Amino acid sequence: MTEQITSKSAAAIDRAKAEGRAALIGYLPAGYPSVQASIDAGIAMARNGADLIEIGIPYSDPVMDGPVIQAATTEAIASGFRVASVFDVVAGITAATDVAVLVMTYWNPVMRMGVDEFSRRLAEAGGAGLITPDLIPDEASEWFAASDKYGLDRVFLVAPSSTPERLAMTVKASRGFVYAVSIMGVTGTRQSVSSSAEKVVANTHAAGAERVCVGLGVSNADHVREIAAYADGVIVGTALVAAIRDGGVDAVGQLTKNLSAGLTREEA
Repeated sequence: MTEQITSKSAAAIDRAKAEGRAALIGYLPAGYPSVQASIDAGIAMARNGADLIEIGIPYSDPVMDGPVIQAATTEAIASGFRVASVFDVVAGITAATDVAVLVMTYWNPVMRMGVDEFSRRLAEAGGAGLITPDLIPDEASEWFAASDKYGLDRVFLVAPSSTPERLAMTVKASRGFVYAVSIMGVTGTRQSVSSSAEKVVANTHAAGAERVCVGLGVSNADHVREIAAYADGVIVGTALVAAIRDGGVDAVGQLTKNLSAGLTREEA
């Protein structure tokens, strides 16, 4: 029943694949340092090589965010960020670029607004779908219905600890891509990307996933190159948040350009 829905994120990843490379997915929290700056930074990412953009909803109790992202989301909330503003950020980026824009959020803010209402507003803003780190497919029936109704992608997470049964269920439930967590624990830049990432990607592909993207711990072009050798997409968060914190929108554009240099799969 979900086959008729055209996935914006799948299309973006497939375009990159047709060019012989992995897709670059950049993350920034909405409203940091301001709503307008998030829009401008998203546009800068799109113009400098990002294929997909994740916009995070700042949340007061983030379970998987490292200190850099936590500090940014805390600041956004302190500055008066409202959940509904995420739709302004998504609309601002999609109006100016053709990049696929997903929202990454803990489930509570979606439930508080109402799953159908949130989904409708996200679709109206031109959003591609949701990445839901703390929602498991077993508890997502309302989201299945709303995402099918509004043609949105459902991106669930898998980890090195995922059992084969859990992988199969997650792959079946996801639309667009599956988000593979490369390092167990919170996000942040690591000196080298966990070797468990390659195994998770292989297992997720083996469970039937067409597209698997890796996040957590990616911070430079070498990391991107390492992951692009086996994953369909590479997700960068902390390094981009640090860039906007330290150098503003221009720094985000420059880092995105640098990261995208690692995307092309080098022939062995």
